[in-house]
Amino acid sequence: MVDHRTPVRDVMTPAPITIGRAQTLSDAARRMHEHHIPHLAVLEGGYLFGVLSERDIDLVEGLPDVDPDAVKVEEAMTQDPYRVGPDVTVGEVVRTMAAHKYGSAVVMHEGRVAGIFTTSDALNLLAAVLAPAAPPQAESV
Repeated sequence: MVDHRTPVRDVMTPAPITIGRAQTLSDAARRMHEHHIPHLAVLEGGYLFGVLSERDIDLVEGLPDVDPDAVKVEEAMTQDPYRVGPDVTVGEVVRTMAAHKYGSAVVMHEGRVAGIFTTSDALNLLAAVLAPAAPPQAESV
Protein backbone atom coordinates (compact mmCIF):
# COMPACT_ATOMS: atom_id res chain seq x y z
CA MET A 1 0.00 0.00 0.00
CA VAL A 2 1.27 3.43 -0.96
CA ASP A 3 1.29 6.14 1.70
CA HIS A 4 2.88 9.55 2.18
CA ARG A 5 6.23 7.94 3.12
CA THR A 6 6.54 5.97 -0.12
CA PRO A 7 9.55 7.04 -2.22
CA VAL A 8 8.52 8.75 -5.44
CA ARG A 9 10.59 6.20 -7.40
CA ASP A 10 7.93 3.61 -6.51
CA VAL A 11 5.10 5.57 -8.15
CA MET A 12 6.78 7.63 -10.90
CA THR A 13 6.58 6.91 -14.60
CA PRO A 14 10.06 5.54 -15.30
CA ALA A 15 11.95 6.48 -18.48
CA PRO A 16 9.49 9.20 -19.53
CA ILE A 17 8.95 10.23 -23.12
CA THR A 18 11.27 13.11 -24.00
CA ILE A 19 11.84 15.67 -26.73
CA GLY A 20 14.75 17.83 -27.87
CA ARG A 21 14.59 21.57 -27.29
CA ALA A 22 15.11 22.36 -30.99
CA GLN A 23 12.08 20.35 -32.11
CA THR A 24 8.84 22.15 -32.92
CA LEU A 25 5.64 22.50 -30.94
CA SER A 26 3.91 20.44 -33.63
CA ASP A 27 6.40 17.62 -33.02
CA ALA A 28 5.79 17.86 -29.28
CA ALA A 29 1.99 17.87 -29.61
CA ARG A 30 2.15 14.85 -31.89
CA ARG A 31 4.38 12.96 -29.44
CA MET A 32 2.05 13.78 -26.52
CA HIS A 33 -0.97 12.65 -28.51
CA GLU A 34 0.69 9.39 -29.64
CA HIS A 35 1.68 8.46 -26.08
CA HIS A 36 -1.40 9.92 -24.30
CA ILE A 37 0.72 12.08 -22.00
CA PRO A 38 0.49 15.73 -20.92
CA HIS A 39 4.21 16.42 -20.22
CA LEU A 40 7.51 15.92 -22.01
CA ALA A 41 10.92 16.20 -20.43
CA VAL A 42 13.05 18.42 -22.67
CA LEU A 43 16.54 16.97 -23.06
CA GLU A 44 19.68 17.87 -24.92
CA GLY A 45 22.62 15.49 -24.82
CA GLY A 46 20.87 13.51 -22.10
CA TYR A 47 20.60 16.51 -19.76
CA LEU A 48 17.35 18.08 -18.59
CA PHE A 49 16.71 21.58 -19.92
CA GLY A 50 13.01 21.90 -19.15
CA VAL A 51 9.53 20.45 -19.23
CA LEU A 52 6.88 21.11 -21.84
CA SER A 53 3.21 20.62 -21.01
CA GLU A 54 0.05 20.57 -23.08
CA ARG A 55 -0.87 23.80 -21.32
CA ASP A 56 2.39 25.41 -22.51
CA ILE A 57 1.61 24.41 -26.08
CA ASP A 58 -1.99 25.66 -25.86
CA LEU A 59 -0.84 28.99 -24.43
CA VAL A 60 1.72 29.65 -27.17
CA GLU A 61 -0.51 28.38 -29.98
CA GLY A 62 -3.25 30.72 -28.75
CA LEU A 63 -1.12 33.76 -29.48
CA PRO A 64 -1.77 35.59 -32.75
CA ASP A 65 0.35 34.65 -35.77
CA VAL A 66 2.02 31.64 -34.10
CA ASP A 67 3.01 28.79 -36.37
CA PRO A 68 3.44 25.60 -34.28
CA ASP A 69 5.58 24.19 -37.11
CA ALA A 70 8.06 27.04 -36.63
CA VAL A 71 8.10 27.61 -32.85
CA LYS A 72 10.75 25.55 -31.05
CA VAL A 73 10.10 23.63 -27.85
CA GLU A 74 12.68 25.71 -25.96
CA GLU A 75 10.58 28.83 -26.62
CA ALA A 76 7.55 27.38 -24.81
CA MET A 77 8.99 25.04 -22.16
CA THR A 78 9.33 25.67 -18.45
CA GLN A 79 13.06 26.21 -18.08
CA ASP A 80 13.44 25.43 -14.40
CA PRO A 81 11.21 22.43 -13.70
CA TYR A 82 10.62 21.00 -10.25
CA ARG A 83 13.25 18.28 -9.74
CA VAL A 84 13.41 15.67 -7.00
CA GLY A 85 15.57 12.71 -6.13
CA PRO A 86 14.13 9.19 -6.30
CA ASP A 87 14.09 8.81 -2.51
CA VAL A 88 11.99 11.90 -1.80
CA THR A 89 8.64 10.85 -0.35
CA VAL A 90 5.39 11.09 -2.28
CA GLY A 91 4.00 13.20 0.57
CA GLU A 92 6.73 15.81 0.17
CA VAL A 93 6.46 15.85 -3.63
CA VAL A 94 2.67 16.20 -3.59
CA ARG A 95 2.77 18.98 -0.95
CA THR A 96 5.32 20.93 -2.98
CA MET A 97 3.43 20.41 -6.25
CA ALA A 98 0.19 21.61 -4.62
CA ALA A 99 1.80 24.62 -2.90
CA HIS A 100 3.45 25.85 -6.10
CA LYS A 101 0.85 24.57 -8.58
CA TYR A 102 3.39 22.43 -10.42
CA GLY A 103 1.99 19.98 -12.95
CA SER A 104 4.91 17.59 -12.64
CA ALA A 105 8.07 16.66 -10.80
CA VAL A 106 11.04 15.36 -12.76
CA VAL A 107 12.77 12.57 -10.86
CA MET A 108 16.53 12.84 -11.25
CA HIS A 109 19.17 10.23 -10.43
CA GLU A 110 22.89 10.89 -10.86
CA GLY A 111 22.22 13.91 -13.07
CA ARG A 112 19.89 12.09 -15.45
CA VAL A 113 16.12 11.91 -15.82
CA ALA A 114 14.93 8.72 -14.12
CA GLY A 115 11.20 9.39 -14.25
CA ILE A 116 8.36 11.85 -14.01
CA PHE A 117 5.55 12.21 -11.48
CA THR A 118 2.52 14.23 -12.60
CA THR A 119 -0.69 15.54 -11.09
CA SER A 120 -2.43 12.64 -12.85
CA ASP A 121 -0.19 10.21 -10.97
CA ALA A 122 -1.04 11.98 -7.71
CA LEU A 123 -4.76 11.82 -8.45
CA ASN A 124 -4.53 8.12 -9.30
CA LEU A 125 -2.86 7.52 -5.94
CA LEU A 126 -5.55 9.53 -4.17
CA ALA A 127 -8.29 7.59 -5.95
CA ALA A 128 -6.71 4.30 -4.85
CA VAL A 129 -6.53 5.49 -1.24
CA LEU A 130 -10.12 6.75 -1.28
CA ALA A 131 -11.58 3.74 -3.11
CA PRO A 132 -14.08 1.99 -0.88
CA ALA A 133 -13.55 -1.65 -0.09
CA ALA A 134 -15.49 -4.05 -2.28
CA PRO A 135 -19.13 -4.12 -1.21
CA PRO A 136 -20.22 -7.24 0.65
CA GLN A 137 -21.77 -9.95 -1.49
CA ALA A 138 -25.55 -10.18 -1.24
CA GLU A 139 -26.71 -13.42 0.28
CA SER A 140 -29.16 -15.43 -1.73
CA VAL A 141 -32.39 -16.31 0.01
